[in-house]
Amino acid sequence: MSYVSRRTLLAQSASGFGLLGLRSMLAAQNPLAAKSPHFAPKAKRVIFLFMHGGPSSIDTFDPKPRLDRDNGKPVPFKRGLTFGEDGVRGLMKSPWEFKQHGQSGIPVSALFPNVATCVDDLCVVRSMVGDGVDHGAALLQLHTGVFSFRRPSMGAWVLYGLGTENQNLPGFITIKPSLGHGGQNNWSSSFLPGEYQGTPIGNSGMKVEEIEKEPMPYLVSRGLPAEHRKYELEMLQKMNRKHAAANDADPELEARIGSLELAFRMQSEAPEAFDVAKESDATKKLYGLDNENTRDFGWQCLLARRLSERGVRFVQCSHSYKWDQHSELQKLHTKNAAEVDLPIAGLLKDLKSRGLLKDTLVIWGGEFGRTPWAQGADGRDHNPYGYTIWMAGGGVKPGFIYGATDEFGYHAEQNRMHIHDLHATVLHLMGLDHLALTHRYAGRDFRLTDVAGEVAKGIIA
Repeated sequence: MSYVSRRTLLAQSASGFGLLGLRSMLAAQNPLAAKSPHFAPKAKRVIFLFMHGGPSSIDTFDPKPRLDRDNGKPVPFKRGLTFGEDGVRGLMKSPWEFKQHGQSGIPVSALFPNVATCVDDLCVVRSMVGDGVDHGAALLQLHTGVFSFRRPSMGAWVLYGLGTENQNLPGFITIKPSLGHGGQNNWSSSFLPGEYQGTPIGNSGMKVEEIEKEPMPYLVSRGLPAEHRKYELEMLQKMNRKHAAANDADPELEARIGSLELAFRMQSEAPEAFDVAKESDATKKLYGLDNENTRDFGWQCLLARRLSERGVRFVQCSHSYKWDQHSELQKLHTKNAAEVDLPIAGLLKDLKSRGLLKDTLVIWGGEFGRTPWAQGADGRDHNPYGYTIWMAGGGVKPGFIYGATDEFGYHAEQNRMHIHDLHATVLHLMGLDHLALTHRYAGRDFRLTDVAGEVAKGIIA
Protein backbone atom coordinates (compact mmCIF):
# COMPACT_ATOMS: atom_id res chain seq x y z
CA MET A 1 0.00 0.00 0.00
CA SER A 2 1.41 3.40 -0.95
CA TYR A 3 2.16 5.90 1.82
CA VAL A 4 -0.24 8.83 2.13
CA SER A 5 0.90 11.49 4.56
CA ARG A 6 -1.43 13.06 7.08
CA ARG A 7 -0.76 16.33 5.29
CA THR A 8 -2.10 14.90 2.02
CA LEU A 9 -5.15 13.42 3.73
CA LEU A 10 -5.88 16.74 5.36
CA ALA A 11 -5.35 18.59 2.10
CA GLN A 12 -7.88 16.35 0.40
CA SER A 13 -10.41 16.42 3.22
CA ALA A 14 -13.22 18.94 3.52
CA SER A 15 -14.69 17.63 6.74
CA GLY A 16 -12.77 19.66 9.33
CA PHE A 17 -12.33 17.71 12.50
CA GLY A 18 -14.48 14.96 11.09
CA LEU A 19 -11.08 13.72 9.96
CA LEU A 20 -10.60 12.49 13.49
CA GLY A 21 -13.03 9.75 12.55
CA LEU A 22 -10.34 8.40 10.25
CA ARG A 23 -8.24 7.45 13.28
CA SER A 24 -8.09 3.81 12.23
CA MET A 25 -6.68 4.83 8.84
CA LEU A 26 -4.08 7.04 10.44
CA ALA A 27 -3.09 4.73 13.30
CA ALA A 28 -0.35 3.01 11.35
CA GLN A 29 1.14 6.40 10.46
CA ASN A 30 0.64 8.13 13.81
CA PRO A 31 4.13 9.08 15.05
CA LEU A 32 2.89 9.07 18.66
CA ALA A 33 1.33 5.60 18.55
CA ALA A 34 2.72 3.22 21.18
CA LYS A 35 5.67 1.27 19.80
CA SER A 36 7.29 -1.97 20.85
CA PRO A 37 10.54 -1.57 22.80
CA HIS A 38 13.72 -3.27 21.66
CA PHE A 39 13.48 -5.68 24.60
CA ALA A 40 11.40 -6.19 27.73
CA PRO A 41 11.45 -2.93 29.70
CA LYS A 42 11.85 -2.49 33.43
CA ALA A 43 10.10 0.90 33.32
CA LYS A 44 7.17 2.20 31.29
CA ARG A 45 7.48 5.88 32.17
CA VAL A 46 9.86 8.46 33.64
CA ILE A 47 9.39 11.24 36.18
CA PHE A 48 12.43 13.52 36.31
CA LEU A 49 12.69 15.78 39.38
CA PHE A 50 15.14 18.44 38.23
CA MET A 51 16.87 20.61 40.84
CA HIS A 52 18.01 23.54 38.71
CA GLY A 53 21.19 25.22 39.93
CA GLY A 54 23.17 22.28 41.23
CA PRO A 55 22.47 20.90 44.75
CA SER A 56 25.51 20.03 46.81
CA SER A 57 26.09 16.28 46.99
CA ILE A 58 28.41 16.53 49.98
CA ASP A 59 25.62 18.28 51.89
CA THR A 60 22.83 15.89 50.91
CA PHE A 61 23.66 12.26 50.00
CA ASP A 62 27.47 11.88 50.00
CA PRO A 63 28.97 12.54 53.46
CA LYS A 64 32.71 13.26 53.69
CA PRO A 65 34.30 12.85 57.14
CA ARG A 66 37.60 14.15 55.69
CA LEU A 67 36.00 17.57 55.29
CA ASP A 68 35.00 17.53 58.97
CA ARG A 69 38.62 16.87 59.94
CA ASP A 70 40.20 19.34 57.51
CA ASN A 71 37.66 22.14 57.67
CA GLY A 72 39.30 25.45 56.76
CA LYS A 73 42.56 23.92 55.48
CA PRO A 74 43.90 24.79 52.00
CA VAL A 75 42.72 22.65 49.10
CA PRO A 76 45.36 19.86 48.86
CA PHE A 77 44.62 18.65 45.33
CA LYS A 78 44.67 19.99 41.80
CA ARG A 79 41.44 21.69 40.88
CA GLY A 80 39.73 21.41 37.53
CA LEU A 81 38.26 24.33 35.66
CA THR A 82 36.14 26.32 38.10
CA PHE A 83 33.42 28.88 37.54
CA GLY A 84 34.58 31.37 40.18
CA GLU A 85 38.35 30.98 40.47
CA ASP A 86 38.81 34.24 42.37
CA GLY A 87 36.52 33.12 45.18
CA VAL A 88 38.31 29.87 46.15
CA ARG A 89 38.81 29.49 49.91
CA GLY A 90 39.69 26.56 52.17
CA LEU A 91 37.92 23.22 52.54
CA MET A 92 34.45 23.51 54.07
CA LYS A 93 32.67 20.81 56.03
CA SER A 94 28.96 20.27 55.67
CA PRO A 95 26.79 22.31 58.04
CA TRP A 96 24.35 19.39 58.23
CA GLU A 97 24.54 16.15 60.16
CA PHE A 98 24.25 12.88 58.27
CA LYS A 99 22.44 9.85 59.69
CA GLN A 100 21.88 6.35 58.38
CA HIS A 101 18.30 5.44 57.55
CA GLY A 102 16.20 2.41 56.74
CA GLN A 103 17.29 -1.19 56.54
CA SER A 104 19.85 -0.22 53.90
CA GLY A 105 21.55 2.24 56.24
CA ILE A 106 22.08 4.79 53.48
CA PRO A 107 23.20 8.10 54.99
CA VAL A 108 21.12 11.20 54.27
CA SER A 109 21.72 14.68 55.63
CA ALA A 110 19.30 16.55 57.86
CA LEU A 111 18.24 18.54 54.78
CA PHE A 112 16.00 15.66 53.62
CA PRO A 113 14.25 14.06 56.64
CA ASN A 114 11.21 12.99 54.59
CA VAL A 115 13.12 11.58 51.63
CA ALA A 116 15.22 9.72 54.21
CA THR A 117 12.11 7.70 55.14
CA CYS A 118 12.07 6.40 51.54
CA VAL A 119 15.77 5.58 51.40
CA ASP A 120 15.19 1.85 50.98
CA ASP A 121 13.60 2.61 47.61
CA LEU A 122 16.49 4.78 46.39
CA CYS A 123 19.43 3.87 44.19
CA VAL A 124 21.94 6.59 45.05
CA VAL A 125 24.50 7.21 42.31
CA ARG A 126 27.47 9.06 43.83
CA SER A 127 29.72 9.06 40.79
CA MET A 128 28.05 11.28 38.20
CA VAL A 129 30.31 13.21 35.81
CA GLY A 130 29.50 15.91 33.25
CA ASP A 131 31.50 18.23 31.02
CA GLY A 132 29.76 21.58 31.53
CA VAL A 133 31.15 23.93 34.18
CA ASP A 134 28.57 26.65 33.56
CA HIS A 135 24.81 26.18 33.91
CA GLY A 136 23.95 26.61 30.23
CA ALA A 137 26.33 23.92 29.02
CA ALA A 138 25.55 21.59 31.91
CA LEU A 139 21.77 21.84 31.45
CA LEU A 140 21.99 21.19 27.73
CA GLN A 141 24.21 18.16 28.23
CA LEU A 142 21.99 16.72 30.95
CA HIS A 143 18.87 17.17 28.87
CA THR A 144 20.18 16.53 25.35
CA GLY A 145 23.53 14.73 25.68
CA VAL A 146 25.64 17.54 24.22
CA PHE A 147 26.33 21.13 25.21
CA SER A 148 27.65 22.68 22.02
CA PHE A 149 24.84 21.93 19.54
CA ARG A 150 21.07 21.88 19.48
CA ARG A 151 19.98 18.26 19.79
CA PRO A 152 16.79 16.36 20.75
CA SER A 153 16.12 16.13 24.46
CA MET A 154 16.03 12.93 26.49
CA GLY A 155 12.23 13.08 26.75
CA ALA A 156 11.92 13.53 22.99
CA TRP A 157 14.13 10.49 22.33
CA VAL A 158 12.06 8.37 24.75
CA LEU A 159 8.85 9.45 23.01
CA TYR A 160 10.43 8.84 19.59
CA GLY A 161 11.40 5.33 20.64
CA LEU A 162 8.24 4.28 22.45
CA GLY A 163 5.39 6.60 21.50
CA THR A 164 2.72 7.32 24.08
CA GLU A 165 0.05 5.23 25.75
CA ASN A 166 -2.54 8.02 25.70
CA GLN A 167 -3.36 9.74 22.41
CA ASN A 168 -5.39 12.41 24.21
CA LEU A 169 -2.49 13.86 26.20
CA PRO A 170 1.03 14.89 25.19
CA GLY A 171 3.54 12.08 25.63
CA PHE A 172 6.28 14.37 27.02
CA ILE A 173 5.37 17.12 29.48
CA THR A 174 7.67 19.50 31.34
CA ILE A 175 6.10 21.30 34.30
CA LYS A 176 7.22 24.84 35.13
CA PRO A 177 10.50 24.66 33.15
CA SER A 178 13.07 27.42 33.26
CA LEU A 179 13.23 29.74 30.28
CA GLY A 180 16.94 30.37 30.94
CA HIS A 181 20.10 28.28 30.49
CA GLY A 182 18.98 26.89 27.15
CA GLY A 183 15.26 27.33 27.73
CA GLN A 184 13.16 25.37 25.26
CA ASN A 185 16.25 23.64 23.85
CA ASN A 186 16.12 21.52 27.00
CA TRP A 187 12.79 20.00 25.97
CA SER A 188 13.12 20.38 22.19
CA SER A 189 12.78 17.64 19.60
CA SER A 190 15.39 19.43 17.43
CA PHE A 191 15.74 17.46 14.19
CA LEU A 192 13.34 14.73 15.32
CA PRO A 193 9.77 15.26 14.09
CA GLY A 194 8.05 18.05 15.96
CA GLU A 195 5.50 15.69 17.51
CA TYR A 196 8.18 14.50 19.94
CA GLN A 197 9.00 17.83 21.54
CA GLY A 198 8.06 18.45 25.15
CA THR A 199 4.89 20.31 26.05
CA PRO A 200 5.56 22.96 28.71
CA ILE A 201 3.03 23.54 31.47
CA GLY A 202 3.60 27.13 32.57
CA ASN A 203 7.15 28.19 33.33
CA SER A 204 9.34 28.81 36.36
CA GLY A 205 8.24 32.43 36.60
CA MET A 206 4.55 31.58 37.01
CA LYS A 207 2.59 30.84 40.15
CA VAL A 208 0.61 27.62 40.41
CA GLU A 209 -2.62 29.59 40.60
CA GLU A 210 -1.91 31.17 37.21
CA ILE A 211 -1.16 27.83 35.59
CA GLU A 212 -4.22 26.10 37.05
CA LYS A 213 -6.48 28.63 35.32
CA GLU A 214 -5.12 27.67 31.89
CA PRO A 215 -2.40 24.97 31.81
CA MET A 216 -1.91 25.20 28.02
CA PRO A 217 -3.10 28.64 26.89
CA TYR A 218 -1.05 28.54 23.67
CA LEU A 219 -3.06 25.67 22.19
CA VAL A 220 -6.30 27.63 22.01
CA SER A 221 -7.37 31.14 23.00
CA ARG A 222 -7.92 31.92 26.66
CA GLY A 223 -11.40 32.27 28.03
CA LEU A 224 -13.35 30.92 25.07
CA PRO A 225 -16.23 28.48 25.56
CA ALA A 226 -15.60 24.94 24.33
CA GLU A 227 -17.64 25.37 21.14
CA HIS A 228 -15.70 28.51 20.24
CA ARG A 229 -12.41 26.73 20.83
CA LYS A 230 -13.52 23.92 18.56
CA TYR A 231 -14.41 26.46 15.88
CA GLU A 232 -11.02 28.18 16.26
CA LEU A 233 -9.18 24.90 15.87
CA GLU A 234 -11.22 24.00 12.80
CA MET A 235 -10.40 27.34 11.18
CA LEU A 236 -6.70 26.90 11.92
CA GLN A 237 -6.79 23.46 10.36
CA LYS A 238 -8.51 24.81 7.25
CA MET A 239 -5.65 27.30 6.83
CA ASN A 240 -3.14 24.52 7.38
CA ARG A 241 -4.81 22.33 4.76
CA LYS A 242 -4.82 25.20 2.27
CA HIS A 243 -1.12 25.75 2.86
CA ALA A 244 -0.42 22.00 2.69
CA ALA A 245 -2.22 21.69 -0.66
CA ALA A 246 0.00 24.38 -2.17
CA ASN A 247 3.34 23.12 -0.85
CA ASP A 248 5.49 20.04 -0.81
CA ALA A 249 6.12 18.02 2.34
CA ASP A 250 6.66 20.36 5.28
CA PRO A 251 7.68 18.64 8.57
CA GLU A 252 6.91 21.74 10.62
CA LEU A 253 3.43 21.94 9.14
CA GLU A 254 2.91 18.24 9.81
CA ALA A 255 3.86 18.83 13.44
CA ARG A 256 1.53 21.84 13.64
CA ILE A 257 -1.35 19.82 12.22
CA GLY A 258 -0.60 17.04 14.70
CA SER A 259 -0.50 19.47 17.64
CA LEU A 260 -3.88 20.90 16.70
CA GLU A 261 -5.37 17.42 16.40
CA LEU A 262 -4.01 16.70 19.86
CA ALA A 263 -5.37 20.00 21.17
CA PHE A 264 -8.82 19.00 19.95
CA ARG A 265 -8.63 15.58 21.60
CA MET A 266 -7.25 17.09 24.80
CA GLN A 267 -10.39 19.13 25.35
CA SER A 268 -12.11 15.98 26.59
CA GLU A 269 -9.36 14.56 28.82
CA ALA A 270 -6.91 17.30 29.79
CA PRO A 271 -9.24 19.27 32.08
CA GLU A 272 -9.80 16.20 34.23
CA ALA A 273 -6.12 15.22 34.23
CA PHE A 274 -5.06 18.67 35.40
CA ASP A 275 -7.77 18.97 38.05
CA VAL A 276 -5.59 18.36 41.10
CA ALA A 277 -8.41 19.75 43.29
CA LYS A 278 -10.24 16.43 42.87
CA GLU A 279 -7.64 14.65 44.99
CA SER A 280 -8.52 13.80 48.59
CA ASP A 281 -7.40 16.06 51.43
CA ALA A 282 -5.14 13.26 52.65
CA THR A 283 -3.39 13.06 49.28
CA LYS A 284 -3.00 16.83 49.07
CA LYS A 285 -1.46 16.81 52.53
CA LEU A 286 0.86 13.96 51.56
CA TYR A 287 2.32 16.18 48.83
CA GLY A 288 2.35 19.32 50.99
CA LEU A 289 -0.38 21.22 49.15
CA ASP A 290 -1.74 22.39 52.51
CA ASN A 291 1.48 24.32 53.21
CA GLU A 292 2.49 27.44 51.31
CA ASN A 293 6.15 26.45 51.54
CA THR A 294 5.67 23.10 49.80
CA ARG A 295 2.59 23.83 47.67
CA ASP A 296 4.41 24.75 44.46
CA PHE A 297 6.61 21.68 44.10
CA GLY A 298 3.96 19.50 45.74
CA TRP A 299 1.52 20.52 43.00
CA GLN A 300 4.12 19.65 40.37
CA CYS A 301 4.75 16.21 41.89
CA LEU A 302 1.06 15.42 42.28
CA LEU A 303 0.37 16.54 38.71
CA ALA A 304 3.26 14.35 37.55
CA ARG A 305 1.65 11.33 39.23
CA ARG A 306 -1.74 12.13 37.66
CA LEU A 307 -0.20 12.48 34.19
CA SER A 308 1.96 9.39 34.55
CA GLU A 309 -0.91 7.15 35.58
CA ARG A 310 -2.80 8.39 32.52
CA GLY A 311 -0.13 7.18 30.15
CA VAL A 312 2.15 10.20 29.71
CA ARG A 313 5.55 8.70 28.93
CA PHE A 314 7.93 11.35 30.28
CA VAL A 315 7.18 14.05 32.87
CA GLN A 316 9.66 16.56 34.24
CA CYS A 317 9.17 18.70 37.35
CA SER A 318 11.58 21.61 37.84
CA HIS A 319 12.58 23.33 41.05
CA SER A 320 14.04 26.29 39.29
CA TYR A 321 16.39 28.21 39.50
CA LYS A 322 17.24 27.89 43.20
CA TRP A 323 20.18 25.64 44.00
CA ASP A 324 23.09 27.82 42.84
CA GLN A 325 24.57 28.68 46.23
CA HIS A 326 27.80 30.57 45.57
CA SER A 327 27.00 32.23 48.90
CA GLU A 328 24.64 31.63 51.81
CA LEU A 329 24.79 27.87 51.36
CA GLN A 330 23.35 27.00 54.75
CA LYS A 331 20.47 29.46 54.57
CA LEU A 332 19.43 28.80 50.98
CA HIS A 333 20.00 25.03 50.75
CA THR A 334 17.88 24.75 53.92
CA LYS A 335 15.10 26.78 52.27
CA ASN A 336 15.31 24.89 48.98
CA ALA A 337 15.26 21.44 50.55
CA ALA A 338 12.30 22.38 52.73
CA GLU A 339 10.32 23.21 49.58
CA VAL A 340 10.90 19.84 47.88
CA ASP A 341 11.60 17.25 50.60
CA LEU A 342 8.02 16.50 51.62
CA PRO A 343 6.60 16.56 48.06
CA ILE A 344 9.28 14.17 46.78
CA ALA A 345 8.66 11.73 49.62
CA GLY A 346 4.92 12.08 49.01
CA LEU A 347 5.38 11.22 45.35
CA LEU A 348 7.47 8.13 46.09
CA LYS A 349 5.03 6.88 48.72
CA ASP A 350 2.00 7.57 46.56
CA LEU A 351 3.47 5.81 43.51
CA LYS A 352 4.41 2.84 45.68
CA SER A 353 0.97 2.58 47.31
CA ARG A 354 -0.68 2.59 43.85
CA GLY A 355 1.65 -0.08 42.47
CA LEU A 356 3.15 2.42 40.02
CA LEU A 357 6.68 2.74 41.40
CA LYS A 358 7.77 -0.66 40.13
CA ASP A 359 7.46 0.48 36.49
CA THR A 360 7.94 4.24 36.94
CA LEU A 361 11.54 5.45 36.91
CA VAL A 362 11.91 8.47 39.20
CA ILE A 363 15.13 10.47 38.76
CA TRP A 364 16.33 13.23 41.10
CA GLY A 365 19.28 15.52 40.49
CA GLY A 366 20.73 18.75 39.18
CA GLU A 367 23.04 19.69 36.35
CA PHE A 368 26.13 19.23 38.57
CA GLY A 369 27.21 19.23 42.21
CA ARG A 370 29.24 21.69 44.24
CA THR A 371 32.84 21.98 45.40
CA PRO A 372 34.26 20.75 48.72
CA TRP A 373 35.94 24.11 49.24
CA ALA A 374 34.28 27.34 50.21
CA GLN A 375 33.62 30.06 47.70
CA GLY A 376 33.68 33.38 49.49
CA ALA A 377 32.56 33.17 53.08
CA ASP A 378 29.91 30.45 52.95
CA GLY A 379 29.18 29.22 49.42
CA ARG A 380 30.31 26.46 47.07
CA ASP A 381 31.28 26.63 43.40
CA HIS A 382 30.11 24.36 40.53
CA ASN A 383 31.43 20.80 40.43
CA PRO A 384 30.72 18.57 37.40
CA TYR A 385 33.58 16.17 38.21
CA GLY A 386 31.87 14.03 40.83
CA TYR A 387 28.34 14.47 42.15
CA THR A 388 25.18 12.61 43.17
CA ILE A 389 21.82 11.84 41.65
CA TRP A 390 19.40 9.17 42.75
CA MET A 391 16.82 7.00 41.03
CA ALA A 392 13.91 4.98 42.36
CA GLY A 393 11.55 2.35 40.97
CA GLY A 394 11.63 1.41 37.30
CA GLY A 395 13.98 -1.54 37.65
CA VAL A 396 16.86 -0.02 39.63
CA LYS A 397 18.25 -1.66 42.76
CA PRO A 398 16.48 -0.27 45.84
CA GLY A 399 18.39 0.70 48.97
CA PHE A 400 21.62 0.72 46.99
CA ILE A 401 24.65 3.00 46.62
CA TYR A 402 26.48 2.99 43.29
CA GLY A 403 29.87 4.56 42.71
CA ALA A 404 31.92 6.85 44.91
CA THR A 405 33.80 10.12 44.88
CA ASP A 406 37.21 10.71 46.44
CA GLU A 407 37.53 11.46 50.15
CA PHE A 408 36.84 15.16 49.52
CA GLY A 409 33.80 14.62 47.27
CA TYR A 410 35.38 16.29 44.25
CA HIS A 411 36.22 13.61 41.66
CA ALA A 412 34.26 10.45 40.83
CA GLU A 413 36.55 7.49 41.47
CA GLN A 414 34.51 4.28 41.51
CA ASN A 415 31.98 3.25 38.84
CA ARG A 416 32.21 6.63 37.17
CA MET A 417 28.89 7.45 35.43
CA HIS A 418 29.12 10.09 32.73
CA ILE A 419 25.91 11.75 31.56
CA HIS A 420 26.14 9.62 28.39
CA ASP A 421 26.11 6.54 30.64
CA LEU A 422 23.10 7.88 32.53
CA HIS A 423 21.21 8.36 29.28
CA ALA A 424 22.18 4.88 28.04
CA THR A 425 20.98 3.41 31.34
CA VAL A 426 17.66 5.28 31.35
CA LEU A 427 16.94 4.13 27.79
CA HIS A 428 17.91 0.56 28.73
CA LEU A 429 15.48 0.57 31.64
CA MET A 430 12.79 1.72 29.20
CA GLY A 431 13.57 -1.24 26.95
CA LEU A 432 15.56 0.76 24.39
CA ASP A 433 19.05 0.02 23.10
CA HIS A 434 20.80 3.40 23.01
CA LEU A 435 22.97 2.21 20.12
CA ALA A 436 19.94 1.24 18.05
CA LEU A 437 17.75 4.26 18.85
CA THR A 438 18.97 6.46 16.00
CA HIS A 439 17.65 9.07 13.60
CA ARG A 440 19.13 9.87 10.21
CA TYR A 441 19.82 13.57 9.80
CA ALA A 442 22.25 15.60 7.69
CA GLY A 443 23.91 12.47 6.37
CA ARG A 444 24.60 10.66 9.62
CA ASP A 445 22.82 8.64 12.29
CA PHE A 446 22.36 10.52 15.56
CA ARG A 447 21.51 9.15 18.99
CA LEU A 448 21.00 10.56 22.49
CA THR A 449 24.35 9.21 23.68
CA ASP A 450 26.20 10.67 20.67
CA VAL A 451 29.25 8.40 20.18
CA ALA A 452 29.62 7.25 23.80
CA GLY A 453 27.60 5.76 26.63
CA GLU A 454 27.67 2.48 28.58
CA VAL A 455 24.73 0.98 30.43
CA ALA A 456 25.41 0.89 34.19
CA LYS A 457 24.35 -2.70 34.66
CA GLY A 458 25.39 -2.58 38.30
CA ILE A 459 22.32 -0.55 39.25
CA ILE A 460 19.77 -2.73 37.47
CA ALA A 461 17.71 -4.97 39.73
